Amino acid sequence: MAYKINQNCISCGACELACPVNAISMGEDRYVIDKEKCISCGTCASVCPMGAPEPDDE
Repeated sequence: MAYKINQNCISCGACELACPVNAISMGEDRYVIDKEKCISCGTCASVCPMGAPEPDDE
């Protein structure tokens, strides 16, 4: 299951730097995760100080 970034994102960039498959990029108002590239490793969630990345149930 891919991850998504919720509204808690403060755009610090920690998740983008940590993503091993470069699935994270800056969106309009916060970082976003490309569901096609995401390998569901959870690295983004483990480095985020705000807990913004979460499993995407959709």
